[in-house]
Amino acid sequence: MNANRLRGKVDRVSPASNPTRKPLRIASVNVNGIRAAYKRGMQEWLDGRDVGILCLQEVRAPDAVVRSLLGEGWHILHIEAEAKGRAGVAIASRQEPTAKRTTIGDSYFDTAGRWVEADFDIDGATITVVSAYVHSGEVGTPKQDDKYRFLEAMITRLPQLRDGADHAVVMGDLNVGHTQFDIRNWKGNVKNAGFLPEERAYFDRFFSDECGFIDVARLLAGEVDGPYTWWSWRGKAFDNDTGWRIDYQMATQALAKSALTADVDRAPSWDARFSDHAPLVVDYQIQIQESLHDTTHARRGH
Repeated sequence: MNANRLRGKVDRVSPASNPTRKPLRIASVNVNGIRAAYKRGMQEWLDGRDVGILCLQEVRAPDAVVRSLLGEGWHILHIEAEAKGRAGVAIASRQEPTAKRTTIGDSYFDTAGRWVEADFDIDGATITVVSAYVHSGEVGTPKQDDKYRFLEAMITRLPQLRDGADHAVVMGDLNVGHTQFDIRNWKGNVKNAGFLPEERAYFDRFFSDECGFIDVARLLAGEVDGPYTWWSWRGKAFDNDTGWRIDYQMATQALAKSALTADVDRAPSWDARFSDHAPLVVDYQIQIQESLHDTTHARRGH
């Protein structure tokens, strides 16, 4: 597995302020069907990555199958879609979460299998982790209407997450390339779902003071092409690196600035891939501190 490692020059937590705890490693990947991914070698990738929290999208399998494939040693929160064989998101963690939520806040999506949240206690501070799967959309169809409605729900939910915990990170296949650096052939896609100006405007808001999140991989990479996280199975897209960067880890300010590295685990060859997406793996060096919120703080959310 080739890891495209991103390192940025940003203000970080000093290692001396947290000398003993190893970084918290969080990975996110659209598995494009977990059964197929395991047949193609996902277990080998996972065994070699020492992941603390794993977020999955497009799981497309019953809960019993997910638990059987991941095996023992994981606390698993898996939300299936009502439509069989579609969508599905999960959070699997080595540490037991302190709270779980399964809705983005708009009841229209309650059975869509596209959003799940879990809280974790890290040295007395709360970190909220979200696995999200945004609709791919299709211009001029109800699929695109659903996509905009979901993005609008995110606009409402993200500030609540920011204000309701010490740290928050929302990750997954968000199915939008934010800027021209995120798509190899961006000029040919400005009228296509995934790179529409209206879609990208939502991401401007995600990464503004309105929502308060930071694109961690872009923070570390700077303004460079990619690194891409999705390539079509068809043709030579993977071999030519004609990809899209549509998989994100979006973190609140302090958490984003604690990120040490972000790796896109690009397979060494087309036939070595276990999904059409590559995992995005980030190491966070969270500073040991007192919680930013009193223990009696009433959490906003669902």
